Amino acid sequence: MTASGQSTRRDILHELKLRGSASQAELAARFGLSREGIRQQIAQLEALGWVRKQTAATHVRGRPAGRWMLTSEGEEEFPRFYDALTVSLLRTMGERLGSEGLRDILSGLTDRQVVAWQPSLEGKTLNDRIDALRGIYFDHDPFTTVERDADGAMLVEHNCPYLTAAMDEPRLCSVTISTMKRLLGVEVERTRRFQQGDGRCVFRIREDRRVPEAFRFEWEDPE
Repeated sequence: MTASGQSTRRDILHELKLRGSASQAELAARFGLSREGIRQQIAQLEALGWVRKQTAATHVRGRPAGRWMLTSEGEEEFPRFYDALTVSLLRTMGERLGSEGLRDILSGLTDRQVVAWQPSLEGKTLNDRIDALRGIYFDHDPFTTVERDADGAMLVEHNCPYLTAAMDEPRLCSVTISTMKRLLGVEVERTRRFQQGDGRCVFRIREDRRVPEAFRFEWEDPE
């Protein structure tokens, strides 16, 4: 396996992480590779267990149009900030303290995050605060983007650094959402979720719905 081949495969993983899925033709065009060249790269990634083919509903010349996406093993090639102790700790807190006890702890964690963020957001417009929260997990996060459409702004998280813990205990995500609400002063709803196999989390910013000043923390509504 050459260094250049490893670099190309890493770039393909990065592209799939950002896009969610892509066809071989799209990847070939993105990286300037021939049909055979991209086929070989994808075959290597598939052999490693990092990508899988997803059959789309559309057909080309009677055959299903295949798109490639990351597997759970492929997802693990990206930054993660967790360990087995984190998952065990969350389980133990839920078992020993119950739902309300866990809520109090996560509410306190939200308080700490808000206090840490507030000085850097002071005096900023809502749009500037939304852009700043791209770094809610870590500075210069290349996998969290801001997108806007006719309904307003969205924070799109392509890589969850706490994915294993969040998959095991989805209520942990309430900290992120409550933190965003308090820092932005408006409602935030998660409309796409890693837990539901969407390959990303999308946080819709409801700019026309103010959050009460007394708001501190709440559980995310389950879907």
